[in-house]
Amino acid sequence: MQLHRRIRLAVLPAALSLVLAACGGGGGDDAPASPCDTSEDFPRRQIELVVPWAAGGGTDSVARFIGTELGERLGVQVNVVNRTGGSGVVGHTAIATARPDGTTIGLATVEITMMHWQGLTDLTYEQLTPIALVNEDAAGVTVRSDSAWGDVSQLLTEASGQPGVITASGTGRGGIWDLSRAGMLLEAGLPPDAIRWVPSEGAAPALQELVAGGVDISTASLVENQTMIEAGRAKALAVMAEERDPKYPDVPTLREQGIDFTMAAWRGIVGPEGLPEDVVGELSCHLDDIVHSPEYEEFMGTAGFGIVWRDAAGFGEYMAQQDADKGEIMRAAGLAA
Repeated sequence: MQLHRRIRLAVLPAALSLVLAACGGGGGDDAPASPCDTSEDFPRRQIELVVPWAAGGGTDSVARFIGTELGERLGVQVNVVNRTGGSGVVGHTAIATARPDGTTIGLATVEITMMHWQGLTDLTYEQLTPIALVNEDAAGVTVRSDSAWGDVSQLLTEASGQPGVITASGTGRGGIWDLSRAGMLLEAGLPPDAIRWVPSEGAAPALQELVAGGVDISTASLVENQTMIEAGRAKALAVMAEERDPKYPDVPTLREQGIDFTMAAWRGIVGPEGLPEDVVGELSCHLDDIVHSPEYEEFMGTAGFGIVWRDAAGFGEYMAQQDADKGEIMRAAGLAA
């Protein structure tokens, strides 16, 4: 079975980003009009930025940074509200069911293209209005530093000869890092259970299990495993991206090792379905300014998160492809409801 994953990252060249940076103008009655201010009636009051995950996590921190920057440019308060529960269902539903006037937006995550395939909800990305993709972090293949596997080929050869003996973890059953494992195996021509999945409460506890010897592999992003990698207690065999991660230049992609597969977690700003085009345009313009700013680069670099930009149209196409890809893998791996 061949699974084709060709995600092209639409990161603007530096020269073009300098031109587009003129979008930012700051808010306030005394501030000069910004080229982004294209909607006469927006914003009229405070904006709620819904986060489908708990306070203190990575998604929450990205949302709070963007909320502060966006508020300064719009001249209104942008309040981050955490709506947790249902593996992301509660928060994404809150975004989708809000009034489509720009007063409620949200930071959607990759789970919006997965939850309905799992049977957790009928909600899909089609009930959201894409505004901008602002982040992407590719899955990795991380093992203990004393592991005998020197590359992914050696790992998969052993998995093929001893199906179900090697274990992997990184998230709950059917989560993004579980799909990373399953997709890699399917693309390599192996059954999805050739490497057995051990559910965890997230990447951090899975990493602890890895270094303690409880599991053999973590397929979480390299940024989530960087503490043990940098401490020399774990090593990365691959990154599931189109290109090598600049932070880990010596770690090859799966494609370089003969497996044409990519997988990543991502975050993007969305609104409810039916959000007016002028509001989408204004928000996307300001977000373009934010994402291409030195402040965002510094913030994301310190956190270890990847910066990827797609405008509203590009983000919409991206979500559609992501949804189709996730469904294909989940059906093939027996993870779809």
